[in-house]
Amino acid sequence: MNGLSPSVLAAGQLIVYLVLLLALAWPLGGYIARVFDGRIRFGAALEARIYRLCGIDPAQEMGWKRYALAVLLFNALGFAAVFALQLLQGALPFNPEGFGAMTWDSALNTAVSFVTNTNWQGYSGESTMSYLTQMLALAVQNFFSAATGLAVVMALIRGLARHSAQTIGNFWVDLGRGTAYVLLPVSFVVALLLAGGGVIQNLDGYKTVPLAEPVTFSQPKVDAAGQPVLGADGKPAMEEATTREQRLPMGPVASQEAIKMAGTNGGGFFNANSAHPYENPTPFTNLVEMLAIFLIPAALCFSFGQMVGDRRQGWTVLATMTLLFVIAVVAVTAAESQTPGYLTAQGATAVGNLEGKEVRFGINATSLFVAITTGASCGAVNAMHDSLTPLGGLVPMLLMQLGEVVFGGVGTGLYSMLVFAILAVFLAGLMVGRTPEYLGKKIESWEMKMISVAILITPFLVLAGTAAAVMTEAGRAGILNPGAHGFSEVLYALVSAANNNGSAFAGLSANTPFWNLLTAVAMAFGRFGVILPVLAVAGSLAAKKRIREGAGTLPTHGTLFVVLLGATVLIVGALTYLPSLALGPIVEHLILFPAH
Repeated sequence: MNGLSPSVLAAGQLIVYLVLLLALAWPLGGYIARVFDGRIRFGAALEARIYRLCGIDPAQEMGWKRYALAVLLFNALGFAAVFALQLLQGALPFNPEGFGAMTWDSALNTAVSFVTNTNWQGYSGESTMSYLTQMLALAVQNFFSAATGLAVVMALIRGLARHSAQTIGNFWVDLGRGTAYVLLPVSFVVALLLAGGGVIQNLDGYKTVPLAEPVTFSQPKVDAAGQPVLGADGKPAMEEATTREQRLPMGPVASQEAIKMAGTNGGGFFNANSAHPYENPTPFTNLVEMLAIFLIPAALCFSFGQMVGDRRQGWTVLATMTLLFVIAVVAVTAAESQTPGYLTAQGATAVGNLEGKEVRFGINATSLFVAITTGASCGAVNAMHDSLTPLGGLVPMLLMQLGEVVFGGVGTGLYSMLVFAILAVFLAGLMVGRTPEYLGKKIESWEMKMISVAILITPFLVLAGTAAAVMTEAGRAGILNPGAHGFSEVLYALVSAANNNGSAFAGLSANTPFWNLLTAVAMAFGRFGVILPVLAVAGSLAAKKRIREGAGTLPTHGTLFVVLLGATVLIVGALTYLPSLALGPIVEHLILFPAH
């Protein structure tokens, strides 16, 4: 191994990862299709009792408007529950550290975050959340938000598979099946693997241990409410602190980590997320977590092909996702393998950019994790994204800007990619003068209006939100770094929130009322502003008759469509965000790596 170059090792790591992912996703995809077709119901008796208790008729399907109303109602109830638990945690059990209520704005932001599968965190979990809040509010919502994504993609698949139908399924049935038959079993297996690999799992109180020597560090000043204190320059004021002991947090981490990854949630039990040794101690657990992130999104491609009666369609979508993913991994690995000139000028060895990375993972495993967690709408991190090189940071930013379609989140990745597939056949139809078709369904004006809304809502939220942040005093107060990098931090935050990823360039001080409200709006509209038009498209397509393929029908499988679909995704993302990227990571790269 020592004789192999880093690039060869990186390529080998990527190949092994993709082979393992494919081997696991293929059977899981068939299983998921059978679950949502109603062919797997090993808990049918209990399921029937729950339906009766809740007054649900599982045989009664819904039109798209009723399905959408159920989605909104369920998630509104989830928001209320998570918000209330945070405000009441000081009076509730399983709180060994005696944590009090969160501030209203932070609680609101967190509730929106976990309901929308974003898991953006403006707080440190180990110093803010009780065990009960972590388990009953955050972990439960991790399951339900992922199950909501599964339900929506199943509704869209039924819209494509059915013809002359007025319904797209029953949301409550889809929600229950996704939670009980898919997310729970997968998370249970992942939790066992993580606990066996050294991730902690307990309900013990925190442990205080002495340090071998005192440590002095700088930290932001905070007021009695825990909010940053601003200095005369309007920036957060810093203060020196010294400690002679360390408080080691405990908790039910392995179980939280499992659904965090398998549900593409990303919210860490600890502030350091998957860089923390209690969340991700070894290369083995790192591999398990990376596989868990992409497992269900990749499996859904096979489910899609099986449910629409043409497995080639699933392979085509999977091939497009994989192609874009490989390009991203190569790009971020190459960027992080460069050593900034200002370091080599000071005599540093040219070993690549190791700042912000865990030595136990190194550059290659970290770069792979970066591409996976931002290709999926996960947001878990095993390194500090703020410490990536400018182009290394541009890659995860662009992966999110593409709409989280490079595997993407549970359900959300596939339905977002299918939105682009419909756009691709529409553009192809314009070029040849034919009415576009996708899987035997004509794509007409109503579908394209909804597709346009689904594609444009997140860029609007990102760019308008970024403008609001840099133009207002409250927004600029959170920027700790001047110039291009500070702008990158703001842009990354809005991109992450609106695309429901949840990772961050952590140099931004975002736990303030302004930032909590701004990102909450971006997360909510970024989630449901896409779900609603997708369900509208599902309902419209389900009602259409299926037409036979003709000589002029564009095949939506094979290499040609992979290229067309991939190009559509890249062109839309590049044209929309290129000016903002030029103001941030691109100009920062030119500063740190000047041309000779």
